[in-house]
Amino acid sequence: MPATLDPTLNFEQGPIRPPSEAKSLLLRFSRNCPWNKCLFCPVYKRREFSRRGLGEIKADIDAAAAMREQIVSLSREMGEGGRVADATVQTVFGNPRLSDAFRNVAAWLYYGTGNVFLQDANNLVLEPAVLVEALAYLRQRLPEVRRVTTYARSSSAARLSVQDLTRIREAGLDRVHIGMETAYDPLLKFMKKGVTSAKQIEGGQKIKAAGLELSEYVMPGLGGLKWTREHAEHTARALNQINPDFIRLRTLRVPERVELYRHLASGEFVKLSDDQTVEEIRLFIATLSGITSYVASDHIMNLIETVEGRLPQDQGRMLAIMDGYLALPERQRLAYRLCRRMGRCREPQDVERLGLGGQLEAALTQIEAQGDPEQALSEMADNMI
Repeated sequence: MPATLDPTLNFEQGPIRPPSEAKSLLLRFSRNCPWNKCLFCPVYKRREFSRRGLGEIKADIDAAAAMREQIVSLSREMGEGGRVADATVQTVFGNPRLSDAFRNVAAWLYYGTGNVFLQDANNLVLEPAVLVEALAYLRQRLPEVRRVTTYARSSSAARLSVQDLTRIREAGLDRVHIGMETAYDPLLKFMKKGVTSAKQIEGGQKIKAAGLELSEYVMPGLGGLKWTREHAEHTARALNQINPDFIRLRTLRVPERVELYRHLASGEFVKLSDDQTVEEIRLFIATLSGITSYVASDHIMNLIETVEGRLPQDQGRMLAIMDGYLALPERQRLAYRLCRRMGRCREPQDVERLGLGGQLEAALTQIEAQGDPEQALSEMADNMI
């Protein structure tokens, strides 16, 4: 191992990040989730929430900065001139003595995004003064940083003033990810979200008023069969009052390890089929009005990945994609669903474009011979979580 790499260097990282932060540096400003009661969420369960102290956060930033210096020095040793390219990354990743955090810094430099994601679930519960100082220190110690993003709860944003949120932005935070999931109050209560639609709107509006980018997550299927229309329409109307920069779709899955599974097993909650979920997403997107958000379908749980685009100009195209899927014969819809759950298709046209029809038909026949294809497809999707 080159002498420039110190295997004792490490810093703390949490369990998850948004898919859009796949190439980001991950720094943990708080641990786990301060709410942690949502019926549909499998993350952070049986883990205690805590705010990390400013000294802890700065020490982790210092560790990341030291790793950065060592990796850049290594790239010079390997003839890459300080630019972190293949040889440097392969050396870091190939050394089992180095921490995952070390590899995260190497990958971050390799991709060159300059993006940093602050873990865990809700960093707006930190005191504004602490968050401001930590952000300023991060920007000072890591000059490559271009964008800093965090998860937060809308209720936490609603408790802060626009002035505090503006100070946080000026210190270096650029984007906030909020898990809205739904804005239908009876469903929010049933799912134990711990927030009302009014608070979601207030929190989102304050984040936007402070000049921060806002990414709101919506969970198609969360209302089940009982509340599918209310879920779609009320959520869209709330977003119409916020106009977030991004609306990200995250289709509901109910694996056995989440609390919602008990309600599914008892029959109290009836899950939507894939086709019913597409119909719900169509209603949701059709109800969005007067906003300029970008709708993103950037998650493997979503059945049709290409249902995305800028409002209002791409609204008609998104609706047409879903109409096209719903108009397909049942067997073709089933084949596409299998293709998607196998990770080989992004949209229905991929089946024909990639010449997969014969393979999918053979696979479907085999699945049918073994049991219920609906159950098999559901299990395939749940296993992707």
